[in-house]
Amino acid sequence: MRPLAKWHRMKKGLTERFELFINNKHEICNAYIELNDPVVQRQRFAQQLKDWQSSDDEAMALDETLCTALEFGLPPTGGWRLGIDRLTMLLTDSQNIKKVLLFPAMRPQDESSAKGFFPIYGVDDIFLLLI
Repeated sequence: MRPLAKWHRMKKGLTERFELFINNKHEICNAYIELNDPVVQRQRFAQQLKDWQSSDDEAMALDETLCTALEFGLPPTGGWRLGIDRLTMLLTDSQNIKKVLLFPAMRPQDESSAKGFFPIYGVDDIFLLLI
């Protein structure tokens, strides 16, 4: 389960969220209704800590600022996240996210496999030019 997503109102074991995929392989958008119960949120963060201690690399840390905001009565919220790196993968027809990452330390070691889509500039260079 997603630690920040609210449980589905009618279907036990599901959360209220969706993901947008293009061509069945490119995850472009991740969206969900955020949990706004501070007690349940702290319990989920505690479970995430246990998961992290059990070698779960994707587990989240306790976000005390979020829990405090929830205690003050954060209204129901939702949102979506668009991965620029994933959108770039789609636009450049890349099969590996490491080829489009902005940070060179995360790119593959083999320079021949790390060449960008653009012949003169690497994808990272194009991002820097647009910024």
